[in-house]
Amino acid sequence: MTLAIQIVAVDPSVGGVLALGDRGTGKSTAVRALADLLPPIQVVEGCAYGCDPKDKNARCEACASLKAGKKIKAITRPVPVVDLPLGATEDRVVGALDLEKALTQGIKSFSPGLLAQAHRGFLYIDEVNLLEDHLVDLLIDVAASGENLVEREGLSVRHPARFVLVGSGNPEEGELRPQLLDRFGLSVEVRTPQDLDLRVLVVKRRDAFERDPQGFREQWEPANAALRERILRARELLVRSKVSDDMLRLCAQLCQQLGTDGLRAELTLLRATRAYAALNKQTTVKPEHLRAVAPLALRHRLRRNPLDDTGSGARVQKALTEVLGA
Repeated sequence: MTLAIQIVAVDPSVGGVLALGDRGTGKSTAVRALADLLPPIQVVEGCAYGCDPKDKNARCEACASLKAGKKIKAITRPVPVVDLPLGATEDRVVGALDLEKALTQGIKSFSPGLLAQAHRGFLYIDEVNLLEDHLVDLLIDVAASGENLVEREGLSVRHPARFVLVGSGNPEEGELRPQLLDRFGLSVEVRTPQDLDLRVLVVKRRDAFERDPQGFREQWEPANAALRERILRARELLVRSKVSDDMLRLCAQLCQQLGTDGLRAELTLLRATRAYAALNKQTTVKPEHLRAVAPLALRHRLRRNPLDDTGSGARVQKALTEVLGA
């Protein structure tokens, strides 16, 4: 799971992470720790959506209407990691009319929602498999277009909403709709650790954090800084990374062997293997990178065969052996 999170931190276009598994295994803790690992970003000062001052093609209407040649003031802020609670209303998610301004000043003004807050960051949904269907439809539309369109109460607002979707849940409590499942780039299965020493270590660290949160953070800050530097270095290498036609052919052959629908699987494999190679300080994608990333990118894209009880991870490993060799 931590590897998948690092991959999407290097290249958000991979498409997000879905973590399914046992309760109490630290899924939510790992996702919320992401904010401390990412370097801050520059945003347009006063912009409600955190537009990038350097990207003219991905700005909201207010930023796009700024006079040409006018110097845009930029400020630095942390990368947003926004929680989407299960009980959130549609207005809270997409935004709605600002009732306070409407009642006190008689002004029709838009109050941005969670999708606006998550722009250029991460939108985290705990128990994603329990999310209501109408919110699932909203997320699918926005994730596909990168924009949020709100038309209600006499308002018509369009703003950028590009975010990395991160979800967690327990598969025993229900399955995800296929349309939403397909929007996650990587998928991981999180199990309760069976190693006795590891279980003891987790309990000790959790207890140490609860006793002295600030001291615990200071103790692990050097490790966090090292990982942050690794992600930054990987982002720089990603620009120079190369994927040969032979590697692309292996990706396509692997997806064809597993019978995945469409071509999104190949695109995800391409981006994820390139990011993984950059994390390992390499600019050329190799078969070992594909072998490490393929289970994350493909296990949730396989068709179900009622006559085959083999797990999806085992099917991916079998196909890897046939395509890449032992």
